[in-house]
Amino acid sequence: MRNEPLAYRMRPTKIEEVAGQEAIIGKETALYRLIKNGHVPSMLLYGEPGIGKTSLAHAIAGSSDLPFITLNATVSGKKDVEDVVAESRITGKVLLFLDEIHRFNKLQQDTLLPHVESGAIVLIGATTENPYHDVNPAIRSRCGEIRQLTRLEPEDLLSVLNRALEDKSRGLGKTAIEITEKQLLTIAEGVNGDARKALNVLESIVVASDEIDGITIVEDSLLENLLGRIGLFGDNKGSHFYNLLSALQKSVRGSDVNASMYYLAHLLETGDLVAVSRRLLVMAYEDVGLASPEVGPHVLAATEAAVRLGMPEARIPLANAVIEMCLAPKSNSAYKAFDAAVQAINDGKTGDIPMHLRDAHYSGAAALGHVGYKYPHHTPLGEFGGWVNQQYLPDKVEGTEFYKPVISGQEKKMAAIYEKLKEFRKKK
Repeated sequence: MRNEPLAYRMRPTKIEEVAGQEAIIGKETALYRLIKNGHVPSMLLYGEPGIGKTSLAHAIAGSSDLPFITLNATVSGKKDVEDVVAESRITGKVLLFLDEIHRFNKLQQDTLLPHVESGAIVLIGATTENPYHDVNPAIRSRCGEIRQLTRLEPEDLLSVLNRALEDKSRGLGKTAIEITEKQLLTIAEGVNGDARKALNVLESIVVASDEIDGITIVEDSLLENLLGRIGLFGDNKGSHFYNLLSALQKSVRGSDVNASMYYLAHLLETGDLVAVSRRLLVMAYEDVGLASPEVGPHVLAATEAAVRLGMPEARIPLANAVIEMCLAPKSNSAYKAFDAAVQAINDGKTGDIPMHLRDAHYSGAAALGHVGYKYPHHTPLGEFGGWVNQQYLPDKVEGTEFYKPVISGQEKKMAAIYEKLKEFRKKK
């Protein structure tokens, strides 16, 4: 058996061997037909680790007649790119797979530009980060395909695992292995759609299992032990982390407690407690807001307790906070009102501050006309406190309504007061 890991040896050698990703490289897709007809376009492949970006690039290379060169941007530099350019001048068009392309700085990426544009280099760039954020726009514009890969389904992973067990040249086909379909399914379902992890688990369990009469016997207990040590959550630095934060906020906004718990658990496993706490506090005021104004202070207390406690205890106050937000009446009216006011200002809808609202706490203010302000507390209005009918907005925007009440939870009472005050103003 060769020394390379099983996941490395079992990379597909042509596009027909690619597992999953039917929407990208399935037989009915334009990309599949382009490659089968001898044309490989420059492209960017985006997705989490282990979902097949490198494998797809190798499969495309195996299905084309182009010289294939691989570089990793974490260890390669401008000189390496220049060597690829020199190679293209000798051999003609080359296919360059540049892994972690987002790690290249602008100068390094710019070195590629004229050669990708001329067609001397066909570029397949792979990145775990959103290419619209982290890849030079000039590179993006020269890539005809920008594709986001998805995690593999268990049935796709079963295909990968069975191929590895049967392949006698690259896989484990020369080894007699007793492993059940249920055990294979356990691996497929336990690696979170990551083909590399699935093959790593398979190889590890085969090596760790006992051999009886020339047959390697896979035991359930050993499989469970290995799967329990596999990390599934990624890191807290990349796009996936922000996708998880987005999914958590949208699940809370949608009042789905179970989805919210799932994404909260996923996020806390990454270890960035401060970032998660900050997002929860934003959500309390952005999505729950005036409908349940008590939620903001509750979430603040929960996040402060979580940071003080640290993990794993931090999960307790945060779980309370998330469920309270999920099931609370919701309103985004406050920040929407603010955004509307900002938009009005940016649109030029401004005017002079009414004279009676200007600062009058100095000698000479009256001479400037800063007079006429009526103190609301001097005019009680039922149980509301004090109110007086006077103009507050500048003349040019007088009558503009930025606030649109949401009839939800406690904001219903605020909305009723707001409407009543509007009626009073009309009697001016």
